[in-house]
Amino acid sequence: MNLHAPLVIDVAGHSLTTTDRQRLAHPLVGGVILFGRNWQDRAQLTALCRQIKAVRPDLLIAVDHEGGRVQRFRTDGFTHLPPMAALGELWMRPDRREGASALTAMNAATATGYVLGAELRACGVDLSFAPVLDLDYSESSVIGDRSFGRDPRMVSVLAQSLMHGLQQSGLGHCGKHFPGHGFVQADSHLAIPVDRRSLGAILSEDAAPYGWLSASLQAVMPAHVIYPRVDARPAGFSARWLQEVLRRRLGFTGAIFSDDLSMAAARQIDGHAVSFTTAALAALQAGCDLVLLCNQSVVEAGAPIDEAIDALSRSVLEGQWQPDPASEERRLALLPLSPALPWDSLMISARYMQALSLLPS
Repeated sequence: MNLHAPLVIDVAGHSLTTTDRQRLAHPLVGGVILFGRNWQDRAQLTALCRQIKAVRPDLLIAVDHEGGRVQRFRTDGFTHLPPMAALGELWMRPDRREGASALTAMNAATATGYVLGAELRACGVDLSFAPVLDLDYSESSVIGDRSFGRDPRMVSVLAQSLMHGLQQSGLGHCGKHFPGHGFVQADSHLAIPVDRRSLGAILSEDAAPYGWLSASLQAVMPAHVIYPRVDARPAGFSARWLQEVLRRRLGFTGAIFSDDLSMAAARQIDGHAVSFTTAALAALQAGCDLVLLCNQSVVEAGAPIDEAIDALSRSVLEGQWQPDPASEERRLALLPLSPALPWDSLMISARYMQALSLLPS
């Protein structure tokens, strides 16, 4: 077992190259994140996942696959999943029977989680970066219908239901974006959003689902958002947010992923432009267990990935960063515990067929 493998990297194409295999074999690499460019069809995706596991069975294979507009695989039999806002709308639908709409929405959320998870697992994927726990203040275009809704109680219950479906399928999950991205307008892919509310206001609203779901969430991804009344650094680089608030105050014990360190909001810390390596070290030192370096295999033949691996290796040798066995335990806990149902068997299974019938139209 590795002492700690925090880097989650990407690969460029439909199959692994010799260079991909060399990178994935490095003991500091703990996983792969897949994108639309890695998709041709189910057979190809399944073969790619097998190639990754052949390099190292403990490598975590992850993808952003939420439903709605954030769904990497959409053809060759994959179900077009509803955005999470559709489940929130189902919850709010008028019904003469008190609470009936909420129960219908919860059942639909569990079904959505099962379909999402079972289809990915059948192709060899281990984890999806879902559910979105951000509240919808109708301000953020990057969140929007990815959110279940505005009420943190409704968001928590529907997320718990979705996570139950994911758990039934065997797929790992990750709640995002702690402590909340929905209040700010700026897109952290392009700029650094700033949320000037107090810690108390954020804890009572946006961060509330993380406390209520702390015993259920397997992983959490912090936001590349600055909350200056709490810390001058974005949450993903803030020990106050990750260790003091998320771990100690809210009681979360699972894995913490950084958001993509190639995003604009991740490349500025304390007012200074930083490299991937500096950002990765800052995230790890703040309390992240795993750090994402996305879309870098297609930049200069993946040179940024090689630089990050080499620099992190040097930081270990020079004592700038020490691998954490507890972080490695949290990473390994995200791997599936049982074999997935093959696609053809899934398509005729009673549970899958019933789940499809419960999806919002």
